[in-house]
Amino acid sequence: MQLGNFSLSLNVKDIGVSRVFYETLGFSVIAGNEEQNWLVLKNGDANIGLFQGMFEKNILTFNPGWDQNGKELKNFTDIRDIQKKLQESGISFEQEAKDGTEPASFVILDPDGNPILVDQHVESSK
Repeated sequence: MQLGNFSLSLNVKDIGVSRVFYETLGFSVIAGNEEQNWLVLKNGDANIGLFQGMFEKNILTFNPGWDQNGKELKNFTDIRDIQKKLQESGISFEQEAKDGTEPASFVILDPDGNPILVDQHVESSK
């Protein structure tokens, strides 16, 4: 099962302060909009998202259909196929992806209650 690009989505108090901090650590903004309170930063193979006022907790995030640079992949496992396999394995969902081919997302919790967001931004080729 290919979950796609991995990043850590951080719930931040002040996106500007957090951006400067992570830029000091060598990260560069590759996507997002600071006025909309979200940015994606990259340092080598490490990706992080900064989100102000959007989540209660930090979230592990996977993006089917994207490589580590946020570029669309031609071949990838569709989110609905991932969801079906996890459901068959007994995983419970906080939020489910809807049927179709459009972008979709789902949320599950790990055994310790950490949220995992699987967020497909590209349309499926199905």
